[in-house]
Amino acid sequence: MSRPLITVLGASGFIGSCVVAELARRPVRLRTVARRPTVPAGTGRPVADVEIRAVDLSRPGRLAEAVTGSDAVVHLVAHVDGAGTWRAADGDTAAERLNAGLVQELADALRPAPATGRPPAVVVFASTATAAADTMPGSAGTGPATAYERHKLVAERVLVDATAAGALRGVSLRLPTVFGPAPAPAVDRGVVSAMARRALDGTPITMWHDGTVRRDLLYVRDAATAFTAALDHAPALAGRHWSVGSGRGTPLGDVFRILAATVASRTGRPPVPVRQVEPPAFASAADFRDVRVDHAPFRSVTGWAPRVPLHEAVDRTVAALAADTHGKDLL
Repeated sequence: MSRPLITVLGASGFIGSCVVAELARRPVRLRTVARRPTVPAGTGRPVADVEIRAVDLSRPGRLAEAVTGSDAVVHLVAHVDGAGTWRAADGDTAAERLNAGLVQELADALRPAPATGRPPAVVVFASTATAAADTMPGSAGTGPATAYERHKLVAERVLVDATAAGALRGVSLRLPTVFGPAPAPAVDRGVVSAMARRALDGTPITMWHDGTVRRDLLYVRDAATAFTAALDHAPALAGRHWSVGSGRGTPLGDVFRILAATVASRTGRPPVPVRQVEPPAFASAADFRDVRVDHAPFRSVTGWAPRVPLHEAVDRTVAALAADTHGKDLL
């Protein structure tokens, strides 16, 4: 029996590079797709048969070529601007196409021909925990607050409809804030690593609120293993979205103080102060929304659970940033 072909879209990205590292350890055919060639990080020779493709998926027609013959696709492509942020303005057609339109193109490209008898391909899609109102279990949310969240919700619905139509077997993973070191050249541009860099530079850590806003923080390797777990249990997961996270909502003020203390223990300097500042004009309601993910349903199907506790994840992140190791502890 031939090895299944798993294609990772966005393979050079922060989460994508870690998913590729996980899949490279498996007896599969692995196709990495990104703007720049992406070689699986790690020591030794990959178990997987690796095919590397450098593809600009923003160009029409390139997606269908990139996923040809795939048994499964891990979709980690999202619009990121020149400053490395996921934020998108309403009416940004380029962001809407990459965040949502690309999923529709994927559904069209993967639709199996009736004569082949092949089962529909699996698609595991990276969505966001704030795509809908249920950001805190038991709370009454207000629904998507940003264009990015609305794009992700549209993409989820495309996968639900395509699954119902038999075009593919779609699984959406709603992720909270993911952080940690990643294999080079990927970089974590999220708030945790950004504030760790400030502390390492001796600069005060800043926050746009009083520190009581809670976030579910998931270590990047735990996020990567959630994707491999979804691939392993796709038939039972298909046609729905699934929340994946640590299961804890930690006040960001506490997180930043842990960061400051961790950096201080490594540098021998006093902890940098944690200060409240006025939010910038581009801040949205999502920046002040509590987020805690209930991953129990996903765990009940897959057995997945996060393995790295917050303090250890912060310590690994600070160590990697301090040494500029680009996440070699992951490998």
